[in-house]
Amino acid sequence: MTANVAAFDGNAISPETSAFLARSHKLLIGGAWVDSGQSMETRDPATGLALASFAIGGAHEIDLAVKAARRAFNGPWTRMPAAERIALLSRLARLMEQNARLLAELDIVDNGMPRFIAELTVANCVEMVDYYTGAILRIEGTTTAPPRHITAETEALTYTLREPVGVVGQIVPWNVPLSTAILKLAPALAAGCTVVVKPSEETPLSLLALGELILDAGLPEGVVNIVNGTGAEAGAALAGHPDVDKISFTGSTATGRKIVHAATGNLKKVSLELGGKSPVVVMPDADLNLAVPGVALATFFLQGQNCMAGTRVFVHEAIHDRLMDGLATFSQAMVLGHGLNPATQQGPMISDAHTRKVMGYIDGARAAGATLVTGGKRLDRPGNFIQPTIFTDVAADMAVAREEIFGPVMSVLRFSTTDLDEIAAMANASPFGLSGSVWTTSLSTAHRLAARIRSGHVSINCHGAVGTNIPFGGYGQSGWGREFGQEGLDAYLETKAVTARL
Repeated sequence: MTANVAAFDGNAISPETSAFLARSHKLLIGGAWVDSGQSMETRDPATGLALASFAIGGAHEIDLAVKAARRAFNGPWTRMPAAERIALLSRLARLMEQNARLLAELDIVDNGMPRFIAELTVANCVEMVDYYTGAILRIEGTTTAPPRHITAETEALTYTLREPVGVVGQIVPWNVPLSTAILKLAPALAAGCTVVVKPSEETPLSLLALGELILDAGLPEGVVNIVNGTGAEAGAALAGHPDVDKISFTGSTATGRKIVHAATGNLKKVSLELGGKSPVVVMPDADLNLAVPGVALATFFLQGQNCMAGTRVFVHEAIHDRLMDGLATFSQAMVLGHGLNPATQQGPMISDAHTRKVMGYIDGARAAGATLVTGGKRLDRPGNFIQPTIFTDVAADMAVAREEIFGPVMSVLRFSTTDLDEIAAMANASPFGLSGSVWTTSLSTAHRLAARIRSGHVSINCHGAVGTNIPFGGYGQSGWGREFGQEGLDAYLETKAVTARL
C-alpha cells in the first residue's frame, strides 16, 4: 500500500481513502479511540489484497461502551434542546456529503460492491440523516380523555409523551455496511437514544470513517460508540448486556434467533431484519422489455447478497421460454469485476468461505435435477467471483428454491394457472416474507396479487423499491418490526401516559 494512492486490480483510489487505510483503527468508546490490544485484518474480496488492520473488542469493551452510552443518555444528549440536536445531525449529514467519495470507496474495497451501488448508498445515507433530523420536531404526544374514576370527582388532564427507549445496541451486517448502520443510527439519534454499534468484522471500514465524522460533527462523547469484533464475542455480549434497552439486528434468521434468546435476560426490546427468499411473479401479460432486466437485477443486484433478492422466480408457461432467453442474454452480458471500475455491474462474493457455500448450492441444484440456463461457475481469477447463475425446471422442494443462498443464483419455477389464489399460495410457500414483486400489464391483477402475497414489501413492475420514507420489514421468519419511515423512528420511542388531577 503506497502512502498516497493505491491501485486495486488496476483501479486507483483517492489519496484520502489510501491515507485512511494506512492509519491504525481503534474502537470508538466514550468519544475517544481506544486500543483493545487485539486486532483483525480486512481484505478486498475482489483481489484478496490486505486493506487494513483494526482493533476488536469483546465483553469488556462492550461493557465500557454501554457504560459510556448510559452516561451520555443520562446526561447531555437527552437533555439537549431539539434545535441543538438538529444542528448536530445536520452537520453530520453535510460532513458525509463532503466525504462521499471516501465512504463509497471504503465500501467498495471492503465489501466488493460496484461503484454505482456504493455512490447511491452514500447519497441515500445522507438523505436518511436529513429525513430523521427533520422528524425531530415532529415527535409529538397526544391529549385524550382522562380516566372515569378521576373525572367523577374533579377535572383532570391526560396526555402522552414520546420518549427515547434508552441505550441501543445495533448489530450491522456486511452486505451494505454503511447503509444498514445509518438506517439504524439516524432514527435512534433523532429519538434521543444513545448507541453502541457492532459492525461486521468482514466490513468495518466505512463505519470507522463514519465514527470520525461523528466526532467531527461534535456529537457529545458516548452518544455513538463503535466496537468492532466477532459476533460470538462482541455481538453476543451486546445482545445480552443487562443495561442495553433495545437491540436492532440485521442479518440471518439463525442469528436472529440467538439475539432473541440473549435479549430475554432483561427483556430488552428487539428489532430484527432477517433473511428472505423473495418471490418474483411474472404473469403471461408481462412487458418483457421491463421484466427481463428487472427480474435479472432482482436476483443479481449486489451480487445477490441482499435480503430482498428476488431469487424465486415464478414464470407463466406462456412466456417462460422467451423470458429465459432474455434473462440468459442479459446475464451473460453483465460485467463482472472490481467495484472501483465504473463499468462493473457485479462484484465478488464477500469471502472465499461464502463463495464455497454458494457454489455448494449451485452443485446441489444440478444434482437435484434443475436445468442450468447460464452461469454456474466460479471465475478462475483472483477474488471471489461467481457468474450470474440461472436454473429452470426447479421444484419447490429443492434447497435452491427453499433456502436463502445470498448469492447470484436464480431459481425459476414454471406455472400454468391464472388463478391468483393458486399463484399466491406458491409464492407464499416459504417461512420468509420480506419482499417480492409482480410483473404484469393488468392493473387489476397487479393489485389483487400484491394483496395476496404475504410479505412486508411488494413492488409492481419493479423490485426492491425501498426508500427513506417507506417502511420496510418482514413477515414470518424475515423479522420483527419495521425500519425506514415513521415506523423506523417509532421503534426507538416509548409512549408514556400522564394524568394530572386538577
